[in-house]
Parts: sequence; C-alpha cells; structure tokens
Amino acid sequence: MEIVLRATFVFFFLWVLTRAMGKRELAEMTALEMVLLVTMGDLVQQGVTQEDMSLTGAVMAVGTIAFWILVFSYTGFRWRRAEDVIAGFPVVVMRDGQVIQDALNIERIPTDELMEAARSHGIDDLTKVRVAILEPDGRFSFITDDKQQDEPTERHEL
Repeated sequence: MEIVLRATFVFFFLWVLTRAMGKRELAEMTALEMVLLVTMGDLVQQGVTQEDMSLTGAVMAVGTIAFWILVFSYTGFRWRRAEDVIAGFPVVVMRDGQVIQDALNIERIPTDELMEAARSHGIDDLTKVRVAILEPDGRFSFITDDKQQDEPTERHEL
C-alpha cells in the first residue's frame, strides 16, 4: 500500500510541476532539460519503489500512475472546467494586431517567438492578426483579418 501512496504523491507532484513549468513542448527542450527529465524519471522511480525491486512493486507503481491518468482524462472529458485545471487553457496573446505583452510575460514567451510562429503561418504583418492564441499544448493559433483560421503550429519548428 505504501507504493500506491508514494506513486499517488509523485503523480500529483509531477502534475503540479508540469503545470508550473508552462506550455512547452518536447521539441523546445534544451539538451540539459532532456537530461534532467531522464534523471528525474530515475529519481521518481527510486522514490516511489524505495528498495522494492519486485515485479509486483513495479506493477503497483505503474498501475497507480495509470489509474490517476485515467481519472484525470475522464474528469477532463466529463467536466470542461476540470479540463482547464488539468490541462490548462488557451491564452489570448494578441488582439487586433496588438501584442498583449502581459500575457506573453506570464507564459514566459518572447515576442520574437510569437513573430516566428506568425511567419510560419505565412503572416508577414502582425497588424493582419485579429487574434493570436497560445493553445494549452504550446502551439499558436492565428485568426487573421481575412477571416482565415490557420492550423495551429508548433512554437519551434526545425
């Protein structure tokens, strides 16, 4: 039972941590961040199972985390307000050609990154943008003056 409690604690800790880190995608991570992510996985495993190297302990830990993932998934599907809390919500970062700098600052996104995403959508002039939205998955959506809505784009495309 201790493994179940530890896995539950770690699940919620990692959920809070990822929410606090903001809307980032794996493609945007630096090499150091990727190494830290792998290291964090090993540290989590050690913290959850302690000295238990048994198959039963591993199944219990993974099963507990999978259980919470399913609970979050169902809760978000069933109640829209819960989905906003669990996965995040879209943030308007531009309106009527004007960058909303406070929104970019809160999301820790430089204006250059917004301009890069607009260019990848073929938008050469930000004054053409009626609304730019940072989606919960880290992609930008643009609605332009010509009433055309582009597909979301990744924040960094290589």
